[in-house]
Amino acid sequence: MSHQTGIQATGEVRDIFAKARNGAYRLIKVVITNEQLVVGGSRQACKRWDQEYDAYVLPLLEDDMPSYLLYRLDSTNNQGYEWIFLAWSPEHSPVRQKMLYAATRATLKKEFGGGHIKDEIFGTTTDDVSLSGYRTHLASLAAPLPLTAAEEELRQIKLNESPQVEHLGVQTDIGVDSKQQTLSGVSFPMQREALQALEQFRNKKINYVQLEIDFRNESIKLSSTTPTELKELPKRIPKDTARYHFFLYKHSHEGDYLESPVFIYSMPGYKCSIRERMLYSSCKNPLLDTVENNLRIQIAKKMEVDCGDDLTADFLYEEVHPKQHAHKQAFAKPKGPTGKKGVRRITRPPGHRDADDQQK
Repeated sequence: MSHQTGIQATGEVRDIFAKARNGAYRLIKVVITNEQLVVGGSRQACKRWDQEYDAYVLPLLEDDMPSYLLYRLDSTNNQGYEWIFLAWSPEHSPVRQKMLYAATRATLKKEFGGGHIKDEIFGTTTDDVSLSGYRTHLASLAAPLPLTAAEEELRQIKLNESPQVEHLGVQTDIGVDSKQQTLSGVSFPMQREALQALEQFRNKKINYVQLEIDFRNESIKLSSTTPTELKELPKRIPKDTARYHFFLYKHSHEGDYLESPVFIYSMPGYKCSIRERMLYSSCKNPLLDTVENNLRIQIAKKMEVDCGDDLTADFLYEEVHPKQHAHKQAFAKPKGPTGKKGVRRITRPPGHRDADDQQK
């Protein structure tokens, strides 16, 4: 959906974008006015990008109103200059404006050209989008992820291995047959390309990531980032091997436009080997722990399928927004007929005997 809010760029914005992609500008500010994307300011390049960054970016940020800023780097790719896309959404701005800018962000990126955008930063304070904040963002992308509890335990075991045992060639690594590791999950590290793809997915630069296990290197690697629409999602599910999928589910719910990250674990039953089924199952939870707690991707729904045929539009909608079942009323004992009394029960006082008893 290219225009989720119906807001489109004016001719002035398209013209300045065309000139900017050729290097005519260092900075462009875009705002939403009268339901249109309009130019809110621009700056020419005079020095190196890092020497001008704070002086150009920070004065254009308003404390109570969101905006978009496109800042040109000095580096280039095969499409031209590379840019930083800054989505500014201060905490004290109106909620309606925050939602409007969030829903229109994809429209602006499409107008400018996503291939020119190298990095994307979302900020609510000036520290997030300053030069220091951008460098912190770059450092976080390059830094290795912290070890999970299972990885730290495995590292300690390896450090404490006896040299004599190592000399004899005895393998002391915890394998997938270990009961403790099977219960807690096997935590394979993610390769750098996989981490970078998930970062782009989190920042909504791409809408689909497929991961697979690299059995030889005992790690999780990137398999695909092919742009995927909902109707194309079933085709992304392999029929003969397992995969992990992250899909940005774009839809409307009760009048609101939503972009919900969903996780799909596809396992085509017994077409896979026992080892593959075991490892994919054991690696799933540690992978999700890393994605949610370290990469800060909020998964709206986690699901498991054995083939792509299940991933219909209705199925995804009902998974993300399950119907609220009405409370089942407890069975009530029916009342007796109104206006009538039951048959009168005959009782006898203590000590009274029936006539038959007296005759006996």
